[in-house]
Amino acid sequence: MKAVVFAYHNVGVRCLKVLLARGIDVALVVSHEDNPQETIWFDSVAAVCEEHSIPVVTPADPASPELFAQMSALQPDFIFSFYYRHMLPVKLLALAKHGAFNMHGSLLPKYRGRVPINWAVLHGETETGATLHQMTLKPDAGTIVAQTSVPILPDDTAHDVFSKVVVAAEQTLWNALPAMLSGATPAIPNNLSQGSYFGGRKAADGEIDWQQTAQTVYNLHRAVAPPYPGAWTVSNGVTFIIENARLSEISMANLPIGLTVVDNCIFGVCGDGRALLIKSLSANGSLVTPQALQTML
Repeated sequence: MKAVVFAYHNVGVRCLKVLLARGIDVALVVSHEDNPQETIWFDSVAAVCEEHSIPVVTPADPASPELFAQMSALQPDFIFSFYYRHMLPVKLLALAKHGAFNMHGSLLPKYRGRVPINWAVLHGETETGATLHQMTLKPDAGTIVAQTSVPILPDDTAHDVFSKVVVAAEQTLWNALPAMLSGATPAIPNNLSQGSYFGGRKAADGEIDWQQTAQTVYNLHRAVAPPYPGAWTVSNGVTFIIENARLSEISMANLPIGLTVVDNCIFGVCGDGRALLIKSLSANGSLVTPQALQTML
């Protein structure tokens, strides 16, 4: 069986390796050029391709005529997309004799769309996972082949959960491939009415509203904690970013909301009188000590 693979990030790396381990002929990999303005904390699909002598291209637009011609000549049995960041045109998907399939980082139909892990943590979910599904014109709407769940623990950051989802994606693909290669690909209904769709997130979406409950603010911190841009707040013209925090058990209902220092510890007091104990706070690229924060507030 021959496949063309669209891949990026850690899920792209691990799932590409699964295809190779299952004996699939990966004829071409389509990936992205790394963005110099982005923090590259993840593994390289291009490096895996170089190691295994797999041709790799990085077109700016997957709808380009050049890519269509290249893939048409290859006549792939399968097309796979593993954390590739662009929607693939239906004309391209139709080139796959036995179907085109995407690995999505949620338990579909929940959290269709962009950055599903971050959204799941932000909303306080206790479970998410990876879903292999057929690609259609509508994003994350095709029939489900297989999915694997992972827990989201109370103090997990999105990065923690992402590491679990990478493993779940690897397991999902590994377990599904034998049936797919035999021509018996499962087709489980993907009932969109029971799910949800979310768009992308920007650094500006990480601004803290201290009027909200401590749990809500903590979920925001967990959802965007490093290596993501971080939850942030502005005080006296200075932008502070929470690098590491935990929910505090101490009631601070008698203090004004926002950043404060108590007993040489930094807290973020929230609208319900509870607070975050902030273990690491930064401003202008440098860590802020409790002593320094007192002079800045």
